[in-house]
Amino acid sequence: MTASAPPRDKAGQGTGATQAARLAAVQALYEMEISHAKLDDVVLDVVSNRWTEIPEAGANARPDKPKFKKIVRGVSGDAAKLDEMIAGSLDGGRTPDNLDVLLRNLLRAAAFELFEMPDVPAKVVVNEYLNMAHAFFSEGEPALVNGVLDRLARVLRGAEMDAK
Repeated sequence: MTASAPPRDKAGQGTGATQAARLAAVQALYEMEISHAKLDDVVLDVVSNRWTEIPEAGANARPDKPKFKKIVRGVSGDAAKLDEMIAGSLDGGRTPDNLDVLLRNLLRAAAFELFEMPDVPAKVVVNEYLNMAHAFFSEGEPALVNGVLDRLARVLRGAEMDAK
């Protein structure tokens, strides 16, 4: 019996590697916002000192470094634009500034992927970040993530979301 290859997303990366990159990116963005650390310092520290297997992302998942860097640099460079997109999808007068720091950065990373990385299917992006929200939060945050990302995906990639 032959072992089957690990599942891959449309971008060709192993799903464990992309999950690990997303998780590491959200953690790095959180760290940057909390500590006011510089982008290059955090990216270098993560890649040089903390780049290990991330068990939460699957068995022996080693993060995809290019994806990690692209998400962190993209979110860092476009946070204001991403916050505008997120704000348009929030209900009840909420703003990105009023959200928990981790939740805000999770939504920013997902919005960045939906907007800037069309090679990754929108439903995969929504599902991956929703799973991450479930891992970090137990109250209403996962429902908020699901609603915001579904609205964003329908605006940014409506045809793809409507396709069966």
